[in-house]
Amino acid sequence: MTNSEQTSVLITGANKGLGFEAARRLGEQGWTVFLGSRDEGRGRAAADKLTAGGANVVMVPLDVTSDVSVADAVRLVREHTDRLDVLINNAGASGRGIPPADATADEIHSVYDTNVYGPIRVTHAFLPLLRAAEHPRVVMVSSAVGSFAAVTDPQQPSAKMHELAYSSSKAALNMITLRYANALPEIKFNIATPGEVANRKFAATDMNHHTGELTVTEGTDSIVRLATIDADGPTGIFIDRLGPIAW
Repeated sequence: MTNSEQTSVLITGANKGLGFEAARRLGEQGWTVFLGSRDEGRGRAAADKLTAGGANVVMVPLDVTSDVSVADAVRLVREHTDRLDVLINNAGASGRGIPPADATADEIHSVYDTNVYGPIRVTHAFLPLLRAAEHPRVVMVSSAVGSFAAVTDPQQPSAKMHELAYSSSKAALNMITLRYANALPEIKFNIATPGEVANRKFAATDMNHHTGELTVTEGTDSIVRLATIDADGPTGIFIDRLGPIAW
């Protein structure tokens, strides 16, 4: 059975944090939400919670580091719709914060597998469904630590964050998004960071042990804004909740 009326969105890593909040907010707008979760039990619990609140949610077991899991996710989504309006690549891995002098290739690889290769796997697999939509959008959830401007600004917290894996993976994700945007103008590819770079604030999530000053709702403002842009909206931009930020 296909759904040809409601706007549809797949969100990776949506069983908690920013992904769950984005799912809640878009579900409240009447969207069909495909809630991707690596942990099936947590994913079902999250989907049940949103469904109880009135949202139309389909839980999708999805490990972005697995080609098999991603292929299975495509098949499941196709059982419900013949198109995908929006893809939000939100799943992320922080790594262990290992400083550059101590970082190994294995440590970098494990973070890149989720933060870089994961969005490529998912985007590539869902391109046919995205292309079937009238106005497809892809939102990549990045970070201010992937901004060269932020990392080279001594006033920014990211300048003092001496690790290698996470920040470089988000810088790579930013470039990947731009290359998609350049090559596929029929799809809007944009990048969101869940913070306020100018005010040196970030959202409180499990990934940062809830040390951020912004709420998870505030953190998803940029994600929701890019997910809901119209057909005349921008592509290839990098924003936080206040607006465009420097690369």
